[in-house]
Amino acid sequence: MITQKQVEKILKTIPDPEIGVSLWDLGLIYEIGIDKKVGTIRILMTLTTIGCPLFDLIAGPIREEVGKLKGVKRVEVELTFEPPWSMDRMTEEAKAQLGF
Repeated sequence: MITQKQVEKILKTIPDPEIGVSLWDLGLIYEIGIDKKVGTIRILMTLTTIGCPLFDLIAGPIREEVGKLKGVKRVEVELTFEPPWSMDRMTEEAKAQLGF
């Protein structure tokens, strides 16, 4: 059975390709949806800036790593900019890593 904690644990290991801090700690992940009946994980996320061209470089590893969980048949990664990302979304660990 797939759990939100399992997905979160994986997202904490996937770094932003430019910053090197995990997507989770940066606060880029807004929502995790799990449909256990069909084995679909839906991840709603944002980027640090609207013009950031790295979505495919970020979504690929998410699909690959989350897709390794037992029972997962499909991983959907959806991009949103509502609400806009801000540094307030970062964990204390991310702020410390980045010197804030």
